[in-house]
Amino acid sequence: MHSRTKFRVRYAETDCMGIVHHSNYPIWYEMGRGDYVKMLGFNYREMEEQGIMTPLLNLNCSFGKPALYDDEIILRTKVILISAARITFSYTVKRIEPDGSETELGYGTTEHGFVDSKTFRPISIRKRMPELYEKIKQFT
Repeated sequence: MHSRTKFRVRYAETDCMGIVHHSNYPIWYEMGRGDYVKMLGFNYREMEEQGIMTPLLNLNCSFGKPALYDDEIILRTKVILISAARITFSYTVKRIEPDGSETELGYGTTEHGFVDSKTFRPISIRKRMPELYEKIKQFT
């Protein structure tokens, strides 16, 4: 199961060539993660209120074709791996063409740890938020 995040490329996200700057992809991935968690009936604020943070451990971006100003983008986000202490998301970035077809522009992954917000020590999401863990686990 994956979330679908649709948006248009803003002018501020492009460089002088009119191409989306690579630094925007991790921001888009963050939007996708937020939508994924919301799709499951949770949100990051709830996790933070329970003292759980998800720092980034690894980031991978692959760029195939450029995204341009005003392109309509669809970002598909899914969890490909979850353990008690870590979670890995994958992302596919596509342009929605005028005829409704989609062109893949790039893809990536992020890996995050689950840590206590006060100590930054690893925690078990399976113990702290078992309902979220089980919901994600059933779709990976």
